[in-house]
Amino acid sequence: MTEINLIEQRENHIKFFELKNDALRVVVTNLGCHIISIFAKDRNGIAEDVVLGFEDVEDTINDGSYMGAIVGRVANRIRGASFSLNGKTYELAANNGPNHLHGGIHGFHSKLFSYELIEDGIVFSYKSDHMEEGYPGNLIVYITYKLEENTFKIHYAAVSDQDTICNLTSHSYFNLSGGKEKIYDHELQIDADEIACVDENCCTTGKFMNVEKTPFDFHEYHKIGERIREDCEQLNRAGGYDHSFMVRKGRDQVKLYEPKSGRKLIISTTMPAVQVYSANFLSGGCNGKHGRPYENRDGVALETQFLPDSIHIEENPQVILRAGKRYTSETSYRFEVE
Repeated sequence: MTEINLIEQRENHIKFFELKNDALRVVVTNLGCHIISIFAKDRNGIAEDVVLGFEDVEDTINDGSYMGAIVGRVANRIRGASFSLNGKTYELAANNGPNHLHGGIHGFHSKLFSYELIEDGIVFSYKSDHMEEGYPGNLIVYITYKLEENTFKIHYAAVSDQDTICNLTSHSYFNLSGGKEKIYDHELQIDADEIACVDENCCTTGKFMNVEKTPFDFHEYHKIGERIREDCEQLNRAGGYDHSFMVRKGRDQVKLYEPKSGRKLIISTTMPAVQVYSANFLSGGCNGKHGRPYENRDGVALETQFLPDSIHIEENPQVILRAGKRYTSETSYRFEVE
């Protein structure tokens, strides 16, 4: 049984909620649907916070790390900060060099969502007006957080009154040591045969690389730090891992294990790609928890999504959401101990 409590309410309408049961305790907010904390137990039964976060969640407006946020309308990069749909070109904010990143300057990460408490969870909702951040259509987004035993689930839904594009994800950075260590010794396993290649700006190029005999082969467990400094063109371009792994359909596509604590995170998703970002450029941001800025490699983001820049790459882009059709996806995060 999950208990849900409103634990803080600010004058600017930012609210904080706690979802807890015997296995997990999760703190979230209606500002950008940020996941503030996830407290998971280690092999000795000690619960610690296993996600990064801001000292003050309102710092998200001045920070480019998107820690714990829901990002959209479109996650990841759109090359050239523009796209064409139905013969019309739409110009977006170039907020990542010449490219558009994570929904723009005032993306979903900075918006106040409405909310409704449900059994075992919360439904957050937001209406993104036509041409907000340059996107067509009035888009209504629903983000459902549910806590069921040792699993935290995110269900995404959206509907638009005009053809548009939509690709939502959660941008939590995980550190299963409870922040005691960097992520180098975290062991990662991914059920993926290919990655989407990127250019020097970390935009997907439309080319794919087979992971066999490369630093991107995580069919078996490998430490994140084991091969991250190898002289590999794709690693060099991104400064580490910042690539979409094209995962197989099914369950348990991603597993992250931290040996000292025994904590294991198992991710299942209905989406075709998981962006693995090893926090290559995390340093220099706003203060994190405990009042200090985070450093590079303090966490790893595992973002489930459509292929980045699908609108420019795929023959039939999955990112297109037709008027009146419903966008849905689900990702679950199961915490276990070895």
